[in-house]
Amino acid sequence: MEDSELLRKRKEKIAALKSDGVELYPNDVLVKDTTASIDRRFAGVDHEALSKVEEKFSLAGRMMAIRDFGKGAFVSLQDRKGRLQIYIRKDHVGEKAFSIFKKLDVGDIVFVSGRVCRTRTGELTIDADEVRLLAKSILTLPEKWHGLTDVETRYRQRHLDLIVNPKVQEVFYKRSQIISLIRRFMEEHDFLEVETPMMQPKAGGAAARPFKTHHNALDVDLYLRIAPELYLKRLVTGGMERVFEINRNFRNEGISTFHNPEFTMMEFYLAYATYEDLMCLTEEMFENLARQLFGGLRFPYQGTEIDFTRPWRRLSLTDAVRQYAGIAPEQIGNVQALADAARKMGLEVSAGESAGQILLKIFEEEVEKKLTQPTFVTHYPVEVSPLARRNAANPSLTDRFELYIYGKEIANAFSELNDPVDQRERFLLQLKEREAGDEEVPEMDEDYVTALEYGMPPTAGEGIGIDRLVMLLTDSASIRDVILFPQMRPREG
Repeated sequence: MEDSELLRKRKEKIAALKSDGVELYPNDVLVKDTTASIDRRFAGVDHEALSKVEEKFSLAGRMMAIRDFGKGAFVSLQDRKGRLQIYIRKDHVGEKAFSIFKKLDVGDIVFVSGRVCRTRTGELTIDADEVRLLAKSILTLPEKWHGLTDVETRYRQRHLDLIVNPKVQEVFYKRSQIISLIRRFMEEHDFLEVETPMMQPKAGGAAARPFKTHHNALDVDLYLRIAPELYLKRLVTGGMERVFEINRNFRNEGISTFHNPEFTMMEFYLAYATYEDLMCLTEEMFENLARQLFGGLRFPYQGTEIDFTRPWRRLSLTDAVRQYAGIAPEQIGNVQALADAARKMGLEVSAGESAGQILLKIFEEEVEKKLTQPTFVTHYPVEVSPLARRNAANPSLTDRFELYIYGKEIANAFSELNDPVDQRERFLLQLKEREAGDEEVPEMDEDYVTALEYGMPPTAGEGIGIDRLVMLLTDSASIRDVILFPQMRPREG
């Protein structure tokens, strides 16, 4: 049947319901139960025992299927917890209520009450003595057998996706659970949850192109934050020695299966600690997540078993490019040799790029994708780590790590640079890059340098990509699968 014909029939039913005096969208019912609570309570109870249960149950949800047998019908009712079969028969609900029910459609939201029973096939069922319309669905749901499979439609109309694809709901329930577990873990380790500005006068804390807006009352330009880092470190300077924030960052960049311009991060700072301490804390946090979610430390992701058993591999950036990209030791500090190697890999290298910058490009192109099991990549060059503390043994490197799992960066951490003189010098070097046209380089943040001049204790900080972590722990292939409303390109026409 064509959609237009289905719509016409639905509108005829709506007109008939109105003529019968039926309110299409009432709001006067008390729902006491859920499909899950009923199923959980009576899962192992047989027909004979159920026949002795006098208690009545009430629930509400969307009708996902109707099997009509004339004077009776079986309905598959879906609420936030699952589905349950409802038996609606004329001699139980009454002639008037049954007549109204016959004008309802799949997709309508109804209230039912009744006793529990089992059908001949053994299915747990509510034998309804009351059924009421709560919300009339005008548009039809996607066709039963094929469902909503078009990816574009699923992301653009998430409400439909959630209705007809139960596994999608499971992902977002698990996302909430993951964030809750992280929050509990941080609180148990004496961290204070805080909130920092989403609109900032200067876009800092990471190298990325920001979104820009204007505040009319103050007549100033503001930026949606690309990272909360500089504000969180101000709090550490102020004596809040353990802080964390779970919130949005915004970066005006490309969209892919692993990138969304609006994404969730957990960023935290720990005074009197080093990046090595954070490796141990991260292992502990992720191990706790795996045990809570899977009951163990191994779980599948896209056909590969991921193992969170400690300790995780530690690998320096230079060792990584030697091992996986075939860069010889004598090439590491040689700008020309690295540039030649990068160009052979098809990478673009600009004049004036340092050895460290080229080395990072090679790593991102050739190495990242090969790091399947949890790996801490350490000791990044200073020139690509403007906020990280220099390594004591080799000042050209920093005490920094990035965590890679299944070829993707999950976390970034370092011992923080708390020397205001060094910090100012690095900002000034960045400023030259910005003046040369690199829009991703942050502006000079004098206020932050001033804060450092009051003295920030030795500190380590880390950012964890929540969306990517949820992808990993829910076996989701795309970041759009774990964000309820991902950004989409406007439809043409």
